[in-house]
Amino acid sequence: MIRKNTLCFFTAMALCAIACRSNNENKSTGSELQEVPVVQILKKDTIIHTNYVAAIEARRNVELRAKVQGYLEQIYVDEGQEVKEGQLLFKLNDKEYRLALDKAKANLANMQAEAKAASLEAQRVSGLVTKKIISSTELDLAKTRVRSAEAKVAEAQALESEAAHHLSYTAIYAPFSGVIDRIPLRSGSLVNEGALLTTVSDLSTVHAYFNVSENEYLQILQSNGNEKKNDALNSTVELFLSNGNKYAHKGIIKTMEGQIDAGTGSIAFRASFPNPNHLLKHGSTGKIVVTTPVQEVLLVPQKAVFEIQDKNYVYVVEKNNVVTMRNFIPSVRINDYYIVQSGLSNGDNIVLEGVQSIKNGMRIQPRTVQNDSLLAQRLK
Repeated sequence: MIRKNTLCFFTAMALCAIACRSNNENKSTGSELQEVPVVQILKKDTIIHTNYVAAIEARRNVELRAKVQGYLEQIYVDEGQEVKEGQLLFKLNDKEYRLALDKAKANLANMQAEAKAASLEAQRVSGLVTKKIISSTELDLAKTRVRSAEAKVAEAQALESEAAHHLSYTAIYAPFSGVIDRIPLRSGSLVNEGALLTTVSDLSTVHAYFNVSENEYLQILQSNGNEKKNDALNSTVELFLSNGNKYAHKGIIKTMEGQIDAGTGSIAFRASFPNPNHLLKHGSTGKIVVTTPVQEVLLVPQKAVFEIQDKNYVYVVEKNNVVTMRNFIPSVRINDYYIVQSGLSNGDNIVLEGVQSIKNGMRIQPRTVQNDSLLAQRLK
């Protein structure tokens, strides 16, 4: 009997120890909550810097082509040389065209003499008709000869003008001040009509073309609550060169295309930059940085957002630090942020990072991250 009671006593003690250990483990598990960075989203004014790939073109970039055929007699410039408007660049052999002009002038003089003779004949016939020596029909014929001779004079004048133009085409001048590009031909080369002689680029100012998505285009126009095109134009932008260095001069958005490209969903902008040292060349590339002020908006960091079936969600921290999935609709995505259109409210606390390791309804240990410091790090 004593042995049986002793066995029951030890069995009860063992069960009690197991239960206590289980309770302690449960308490320990409940107290060790996952620490998660949390940020409070607030309405605020801020500045968004958006980057766009830019194609740089000269203010004017014109191909110089031969208008007539001939041998290239003289090249007066070198590749890469700066030239002034009206400066002589190339000279084709003009002997053939001078002969053609002399011939056209001689033909004109001949036609003018024939016209003069026809006019004098008409005057003589007119006197005879007045004296009723000959019929008026003879006067009509004389006047017809005068008109024919005058038409031949006009034709000869046109031929002379054409010959003069052909002769003038043998000298090629700079259409504006700029920089000479590659010269593919050399002195003595036979130049065919339409052959490329060189290209002249006006690099005093360059244009940077960049494509903006439709949403970002609307955001630029609607910044500061303004939807006026002229406010979007004349905005200051910055340029970063292909080596990553910032260009010394700021540019101004001068114009935009009149329609949105249906294939890409974007619209092209053009910004102009001064180029006093000709550092920027036609055909260069770079990165345009557009600064857009926005007012009273909710900004949600991209890394806090996850997608389910093409919808955007965040984890909102509710009472007792329990997280709840919430869908929101962004109006536009700029850099690493979404601007909220609907679904979230001013003052909501959301999970900033580690959303992959969190489940809906889970309780967390929040670690607050200041929104201002976060913006300072990301919106550069």
